[in-house]
Amino acid sequence: QVQLVESGGGLVQPGGSLRLSCAASGGNYRAYAMAWHRQAPGKQRELVAIIFASGNTNYADSVKGRFTISRDNAKNTLYLQMDSLKPEDTAVYLCNVPGIFAKDGSQYDVWGQGTQVTVSS
Repeated sequence: QVQLVESGGGLVQPGGSLRLSCAASGGNYRAYAMAWHRQAPGKQRELVAIIFASGNTNYADSVKGRFTISRDNAKNTLYLQMDSLKPEDTAVYLCNVPGIFAKDGSQYDVWGQGTQVTVSS
């Protein structure tokens, strides 16, 4: 069974850094894109960053130049290095693998349970 488990969240002061990890189990996902999303209270879930199987990356405009997404396929782990954090980065951060193929040919998305990031002085 596919499972994603995030870690690394916490409380940090503005300007600080955090590194989130997402450990994937139940399969090998090197052929899939992997992504980080976030959801703040009262706001819609938004895509923060995505890394494709090729290694290409895309970022939300709000985090460009501050966040870096990476993956270690040997460890089946996704990372998000977050620097120069701002209070508006406060949210639950969720790991996602979209479009996994099932044995019957259908596709489904997998989500982790999320990790809380709070940026406050």
